[in-house]
Amino acid sequence: MTLTRGSFTYRTGEEYHGDWKEGKTSINLLSQGAGVFSRFDGMKFEGEFKSGCVEGYGLLTFPNGNHGVPRNEGLFENHKLQKRENCPGVVQRAQGAASTARSLAL
Repeated sequence: MTLTRGSFTYRTGEEYHGDWKEGKTSINLLSQGAGVFSRFDGMKFEGEFKSGCVEGYGLLTFPNGNHGVPRNEGLFENHKLQKRENCPGVVQRAQGAASTARSLAL
């Protein structure tokens, strides 16, 4: 599968920067691969996405900047943390994809 990298701001103020499934329109964009999703309240997820869902490894950051106790990092399935484990490589890849996507939008 070929991925496209870019940024999208939803009507609600939420933003996604990272990889997308190729060929999708702005009406039904699906995040796929590495990226960063930020909610309007400041909560964000940095990590892996599949078919528009938080799916894979990543890190959840709450609006106050903390990651929870214990840290909300590891394997996510259907938007929920299933297994806690460190995954700094995935987070760095997501941050890199988001950074590239933001620079493409300029």
